[in-house]
This record gives sequence, C-alpha cells and structure tokens, in this order.
Amino acid sequence: MVNLNPVQDRLLRFNFTEANTRLSADDIAHTPTFSHWVTQQLQQNNCRYGIGGYMEHRTLYGRSALFNTEAGEPRRLHLGVDIWAPAGTPVYAPLRGTVHSFKNNAGFGDYGPTIILEHNLNGLTLFSLYGHLNLECLTGLQQGMPIAQGQQTAVFGTEEENGDWPPHVHFQLMFDMQELTGDYPGVCRYSEREVYQQNIPDPELILQFKRATII
Repeated sequence: MVNLNPVQDRLLRFNFTEANTRLSADDIAHTPTFSHWVTQQLQQNNCRYGIGGYMEHRTLYGRSALFNTEAGEPRRLHLGVDIWAPAGTPVYAPLRGTVHSFKNNAGFGDYGPTIILEHNLNGLTLFSLYGHLNLECLTGLQQGMPIAQGQQTAVFGTEEENGDWPPHVHFQLMFDMQELTGDYPGVCRYSEREVYQQNIPDPELILQFKRATII
C-alpha cells in the first residue's frame, strides 16, 4: 500500500472527532493551514505517516457542503482509512487484481483522482478504493487492466488536484460495488453505520499497520 518498515517507521494516529480541540473549524476549512498542521504533527512526533479514520465520526466534514444531505442528518462517519504523508508518496497495490474503474471526482472535499481495483481471494471478490491521488495516475488506465501485487499505481496528489485536502490517500475495502464505477461513498450518515459496515471491512485486514509502532 505504502512503503513501510514496521521496525523503523513510526505511525501517528490522527483523531478528527470533536475530541480534537487543537484544530478549529476555521483551520480545517483553510486547506493550507490544515496541511501545515498535519505536516507539523508528523514532524514533531517523528512519524513517517499519519493514519486513522475507520468508522470514525468526524466533525471536519462540515468544511464542505458535499457532506450535507437533504434528509437533515449530515454525512460524518468515515468508512475507510486515511494515510497522511507528503504529496508524491507512492501508492502500491496490496493485492493482485484488475482495474475495476477510475474517475476524477473533482470538487471541494471530494476524492479527486480515484482508482478502484477488483481482487479475487480464493473465490471471494473484494474491491479496494484509493482516493485523493494525482491526476497523472489516471492516464493510460483501462478497465480490466491487470495489476500485480506490489505494483505502483499512483502517488498522493497535491491539494490542488486531490479534492482540496492535505496530501493523503483514502483506502477503503468493499465486498460489493453496488453498480457504482469510479466512486463509492467514503463517508456516510451515522445512522447508516450498520448497513455500510456489512459491506466495508476494516482495512487493517490488508494494511497490517499494527506491526509498526503507533503513537
């Protein structure tokens, strides 16, 4: 997924719930300030990557109208895992598979360039989603293209191309794409948690970040 030496590399667990009072709503809404905070935290804690987010109820999505709904309850529950690191950080396929679909989900707060891979694990179909990538990674892709395990598929995008977020990748697993292509919800309403959790397993099953030191 990303280069990781579990013996040497330290991971910083980010908390973007309302319990994080070190970031104000204004800080989060202003992407350069938000990006500076992420970088500063990684440097101060001597961590190569920031991680976290699976089934985390995040207040930060108030920065974008994308996460509002007509039903009244906003989308705030994060469904994948975010890995925070500088733009240009390589992304590798954790499993052998094929390109299911891809798309530039442009717009403030959206995924930006997104790739979805399809995997067959001894008869079990599993999809993996990678959001907030660089635009160049979409060039030359074709549906059904084979992807080898460990093959570099993209790099983290800049704020200007990744949906206006601090550089990171959103990694998510799904059993069923539900006829969607190039996109799948990465945030849902809290009341929908049980429904989505049945389709979206914990990415730690693939990432195995617990082998490294997490602070």
